[in-house]
Amino acid sequence: MDNIIGKIGSAETVVSDKNTARVVGSGSLEVFSTPMMVALMEQAACDALVGAIDSDSTTVGVSISVEHKAATVRGKITATAKVVAVDGRRVDFELSASDESGEIGTGVHSRFVVNVEKFLAKANERAK
Repeated sequence: MDNIIGKIGSAETVVSDKNTARVVGSGSLEVFSTPMMVALMEQAACDALVGAIDSDSTTVGVSISVEHKAATVRGKITATAKVVAVDGRRVDFELSASDESGEIGTGVHSRFVVNVEKFLAKANERAK
């Protein structure tokens, strides 16, 4: 993961009847939901790490803090994630999300690089 500071990932979606606050249960309005904005931001963070980690590894989100600043009723949403720090297996990001009228959200996010096989074995052991 050398030299990934500053790397930017992105993800896009369109407001639809599947990602509104009313449908996902985070409110009663037909606007783009905060949980879907968070998911889009995480998708952008994952995109920023494409090609930066070993093929037997992946990343898992461990913390996220966001502010949803503006409502979106229709149109395209774009999220971006910029790598701002790497500490061992931890990668930190600055997040933003915008619609066609401007910024709708910002935040910070951390992910950990994990070995897929070991992570799933541990998760399955916990489930017993």
